[in-house]
Amino acid sequence: MDSILNSVKKIVNVSLEDDSFDSDLIIYTNTILAVLTQMGVGPATGFVITGADETWDEFVGDDIRIQLIKTYVGLRVRMMFDPPTNSSAVQAFDNSIQETQWRIYAMTNYGGWT
Repeated sequence: MDSILNSVKKIVNVSLEDDSFDSDLIIYTNTILAVLTQMGVGPATGFVITGADETWDEFVGDDIRIQLIKTYVGLRVRMMFDPPTNSSAVQAFDNSIQETQWRIYAMTNYGGWT
């Protein structure tokens, strides 16, 4: 999926046709994109989405490491939008978020993110 919002909707189990949660998902997604910008990912001036038109390519280009970014954004938005009720699942999500964040940071600062 090219659309950032549509990718997020898929990860949080919202139908692409259902726009009733779009404003919430856009706010949460923009928050995480701002975090990524602070980590050195994406345009230095920042990046926001306003709907389904903004794409991953616009955010980071065609770098194959984009899959890591998609996972990170999706997991973070999921935890803000619809966190699991089971404490073990919450811990698993948190662990995945922390590992993915560390890998992004390591690639950005030590692996030559391009």
